[in-house]
Amino acid sequence: MTEKTFLSMLQILIIASHPYSVSMRGTGVALTPTGNPLRPGDYDIIPNSPGGTIFITDEQPIFGVPSSTVTGRDERFRQCVRERDMKCVITGSVNSEADLDEWSGFEAAHIFPIAGETVWTSNEFSRWITSRKDEHDTGINSCQNGLLMLSNIHKKFVSYFISVNPDDDYRIISFSRGDPFHVAGRVIDPACRAPNNEKSVRDELLRWHFRQAVLANLRGAGEPSFETDFAPGTDMVGEILSGPQAAKRMEAELFSRLNGISLAQRSLSPQGPL
Repeated sequence: MTEKTFLSMLQILIIASHPYSVSMRGTGVALTPTGNPLRPGDYDIIPNSPGGTIFITDEQPIFGVPSSTVTGRDERFRQCVRERDMKCVITGSVNSEADLDEWSGFEAAHIFPIAGETVWTSNEFSRWITSRKDEHDTGINSCQNGLLMLSNIHKKFVSYFISVNPDDDYRIISFSRGDPFHVAGRVIDPACRAPNNEKSVRDELLRWHFRQAVLANLRGAGEPSFETDFAPGTDMVGEILSGPQAAKRMEAELFSRLNGISLAQRSLSPQGPL
């Protein structure tokens, strides 16, 4: 992690009445937003003015709103993300079988979860998408809201254990203990962010995801995300019912397929009939 990313995390977490300085304990030297690696240790956050106050934000992260799975994903989204990236943009692993249209192990991930389309619409996040077809297209299934990843990386990404800071040279941040996939400090592959490509991922969405990851890991945990890229022919019901919080996931899936008809009053059980 760089000093710049560390300071950007604090800007998300801290509400201050006055400007403040951050310094490594015992040094008295304030950090500056540089690309220098952050040294391990204790850091003090001190208001620059007498009487200045510092609070931790009470903002909570958004975990797969509502807690749901993403099935029936728009095929054009999947194909567009695959054609643009051709590799896992986090690890750099290339799909050597792309010419055979074989994508096992690679998944197209939504940066902003499609299950939260109501939140997306109410906050007018569609303004960040420049590739919408018409005014009725919310843009959430735009290639600009997607990244191609290995399936295990995808799970970490949607759970906010991995994120990207577009304001620190697109550096990848791992919030997992020990960085099991050895991605921390890497830079997200340029394939997904070419400046002259109208299909390139949007910085605003990467910035949104980074904010959620900071809140989730440094502010507190929320509900788990169930985003999954089910390939055609997959036993989606079987996978849902054998996984965690099956009733919630099934309810959200039915909600998405019934065009928003509320199922809140129905009791869905993984053991009983649907």
